[in-house]
Amino acid sequence: MSAKPLPGFRDFYPAELAERAHVMRVWREVARRYGFVEYDGPPLEPLDLYTRKSGDEIVGQLYNFVDKGDRPVALRPEMTPTFARMVAARANALRKPVRWFSMPQLFRYERQQKGRLREHFQLNVDMVGEADVTADAELLAVAIDMLRGLGLTQHDVRARVSDRRLLAALLARVGVTEAQLPAAYQAIDKVERDPRTVLVERLAGAGVGGDVAERLLDLARLWSVDELRATHGDDAAVSEALDRFARYQAHLTALGVHEWVVLDLTIVRGLAYYTGIVFELFDARGEFRAICGGGRYDTLLKALGDVDLPALGFGMGDVVLGELLRARGLMPSLAPTLDYWLAVEDAELLPVAQSTASLLRRLGHAVEYPLREQALNKQLKAAVNAGAREAVILRREALAGRGEVLVRALSDGQESAHQLGAWLEARIAEAGGAHGVSPA
Repeated sequence: MSAKPLPGFRDFYPAELAERAHVMRVWREVARRYGFVEYDGPPLEPLDLYTRKSGDEIVGQLYNFVDKGDRPVALRPEMTPTFARMVAARANALRKPVRWFSMPQLFRYERQQKGRLREHFQLNVDMVGEADVTADAELLAVAIDMLRGLGLTQHDVRARVSDRRLLAALLARVGVTEAQLPAAYQAIDKVERDPRTVLVERLAGAGVGGDVAERLLDLARLWSVDELRATHGDDAAVSEALDRFARYQAHLTALGVHEWVVLDLTIVRGLAYYTGIVFELFDARGEFRAICGGGRYDTLLKALGDVDLPALGFGMGDVVLGELLRARGLMPSLAPTLDYWLAVEDAELLPVAQSTASLLRRLGHAVEYPLREQALNKQLKAAVNAGAREAVILRREALAGRGEVLVRALSDGQESAHQLGAWLEARIAEAGGAHGVSPA
């Protein structure tokens, strides 16, 4: 039997699982504050749910097979198709805008790279039913607040934002035809990775002439809205798109996240279904892959679920985010901890320890005691290794004669004697009431 998981998959030992749980707690809490509610769907879906969205070429990236009912199926590589199917099934009954989030495990059979595995957990946040840029600003704000909640700042992360409608208007202005738009988007998307000469050659192969290709690639730099307006604002379509984007920026300012955001026309998002504002979040030092990406996809629900509603959303994976948090020293120490370790002088005191542990656990405390007879010094070492805050030491003579236990603080070794009943009464009072328990 192999001691390792499959390539691209992870074992989550308690420390690693605690890190994942920490990230998910922040995701869940921030989503709740923004009014989003959690949902989930099946990890196995019909294969055509994905090929309808992304074409047959996606099959090579899937874990897919024919099940015992002779149905072509696949482990989910993303959540958006499931989300679209579920919203479409109850579209008329759902309150608009729909605000849903999920944290599924996703699977893709692809080459492993830094920050990319064959499985990962991903936060998906989506809104349906609102076309105005107020929704776009709200979506980016929740993504940024999640990173804030994990301890990151605008000095650690940049939100690079564009608008497919603005970019299409600018490309049309420099001479790109509608038929050439896919090739133009691909070239701009790869500006930071491929040499300019290579991109010009590819554009020429798509029928984009040299002068147009050069003007097209010149758009792929950092602009401000004012610069774009001064240079291209005399075009009606560009002017309209800039007005929309300026309103979006004003909403981001009101939401207190504008310092994280920069306009970057190279953010295209490779998926063809995006229709409006798109964004990706990167670490400011450029050491990692994108932390998060998403945008507006107003036509996708109709294509997948025959529901004509505007929609937008993003995905944030746990792999790159975890790497970034560890690199910046922001992943908290999540060693296992106990509130109390109940140490017994001999096995005859075990029933007292068990009943005491039961009461403390019902009060919400984490408690352990020895499951077999051990010397007291071994028990106290075990208490330290378990991360216990205090050891409650039960000795036969003190308990039988005076009803006392010794409570030792394991951080500094300070000890104090207490009547067991009074000590338990104090724990009940700290918990705010009896909670159906008695120290008797």
